[in-house]
Amino acid sequence: MFDLESDKITKRFGTFTAVKDVSFEVPSGSFFSILGPSGCGKTTLMRIIAGFETPSEGDIRIKGKSVLGSAPNKRNVKMVFQHLALFPMMNIGENIAYGLKCRGENRTDIKRKVTAVLDRIGLPGVEEKHVSQLSGGQKQRVAIARCMVLEPDVLLLDEPLGALDLKLREHMKIELKQLQHQFDTTFLYITHDQSEALVMSDNVAVMNAGRFEQIGPPEELYNAPKSAFVAGFVGDSNRFSGKVSAISGGEARITLANGQEVLAGIDDKALFLGAKVDVFVRPEAIFITRREKAAADSPQTLLKGVVDSLLFNGANSRVLVRLEDSSLVEVDHRIGQGEDRFNKGEAVLLGWEMHAGQCFAAKG
Repeated sequence: MFDLESDKITKRFGTFTAVKDVSFEVPSGSFFSILGPSGCGKTTLMRIIAGFETPSEGDIRIKGKSVLGSAPNKRNVKMVFQHLALFPMMNIGENIAYGLKCRGENRTDIKRKVTAVLDRIGLPGVEEKHVSQLSGGQKQRVAIARCMVLEPDVLLLDEPLGALDLKLREHMKIELKQLQHQFDTTFLYITHDQSEALVMSDNVAVMNAGRFEQIGPPEELYNAPKSAFVAGFVGDSNRFSGKVSAISGGEARITLANGQEVLAGIDDKALFLGAKVDVFVRPEAIFITRREKAAADSPQTLLKGVVDSLLFNGANSRVLVRLEDSSLVEVDHRIGQGEDRFNKGEAVLLGWEMHAGQCFAAKG
């Protein structure tokens, strides 16, 4: 059973097409994210689902029934905005009860439901507090509780963590996932932050220029991207440009502009000898060494470079290496885990296993 289905949705504003032929299905009780850069059409798509925009083509179904033509308040869909839109003149209990009152429920049921939903979000007894007395994370939970007390089929979240500081955002990612499990309600989450999408989601749709490039579990998007855009947008990647000089099975040999050769796996059957391509390699997939003999004995790709700088960030520390063509490569480097310490200006070799490089036709 799908709580939400989009069937070939297209939205045009005059001559501009904001959403192009988008189809997807969200299973009941799952966390589905739409990830994409600013201006890619994800907020327009959410507004179509919520009923604030009418699609030029296509259909939206909730619990299997089309909701085209239904007003926003007639769809069992609720929305949490980036700036939360809590009523500052009301206390917390009144904020949460607002939708129930508009629905005409009696006082006894309203009080019981407000108390129950506050318990579920871990904020019991705050009914009399005002919005200004809560922390940013508590306000987030109240905004979700105000929607969840109405028992929606789908909860839409439009970049709700965007206004929070970094530390609180990291905490709220975990908390949102826990809340979604606790309520067992379908969450549709819109974000441009890949970390939010990867950490919280059961499935992610990567959106670019109004279209979905790929839909799948986070680990699939990260490890097996289907396009250059997904490879470059989801997670950190180093990109190398060159031409295909040899193809054998699912492997290609790529000659870079500086004449060096690298290996990469290929999924694109349209690639041919001489084709211009981009190779994407994750920083964690690259090894770095100053021992040329040890590197030469292995079958990996080898590139010569010089250590440009060391970027310390705890477990996510990296070495920045400048290659002979002046391009920079990021390499994961965990000094505390037995890896050699490198110094600025030191000559090094970089390498990776063939399957770690992902090759796609260059744009255009």
